[in-house]
Amino acid sequence: MSMSLQEFKPTIFFLLKFVGIYVVVNLLYGVYVSSYRPQVDGATREATRQTSGILNVCGWPTQIRDEAKLPITNLVFEDHNILAVYEGCNGINVAIIFLAFLFAFGPISRPLWWFAPLGLVILHVANLGRLGLLFLVAVYMPNAMYFTHKYLFTAFLYVVVFVLWIWWVRKYSGVKRQKA
Repeated sequence: MSMSLQEFKPTIFFLLKFVGIYVVVNLLYGVYVSSYRPQVDGATREATRQTSGILNVCGWPTQIRDEAKLPITNLVFEDHNILAVYEGCNGINVAIIFLAFLFAFGPISRPLWWFAPLGLVILHVANLGRLGLLFLVAVYMPNAMYFTHKYLFTAFLYVVVFVLWIWWVRKYSGVKRQKA
């Protein structure tokens, strides 16, 4: 059974589109973030503000406080900086990966125009939950902060992305599954 380049053409085209979209949008995002230096960007501040609002509703009275000379917003609890929220914590990069896949996979179709915003809302809520849980880990289990931040909650966010991708491919992309 010989394999020709023609057989891999759709996969190669998908990968090139995915990487191209990701690189271009990520560069634009980098310009956006850089325009705020040395202060924190608006998306990071807003994600932190929303997380603080959720924590306040749940009974942990928090505020946010920007660092004067660093691009960081802190979640403050009992007048202590508990969680430093950086640009990478706002979920935008994960959203870029999510959208790059959707736009690279198959044709742009009507379902894409409602699925993409729905997926972004789901990812945003998942990221706010991740930030809230990181806050609780920082307060109650600070020794677990490195593991939960670096691995556990990051994996959680990417699992959400993966589930959304699977949902898109199987239900709405219009691509038919081949029988084995």
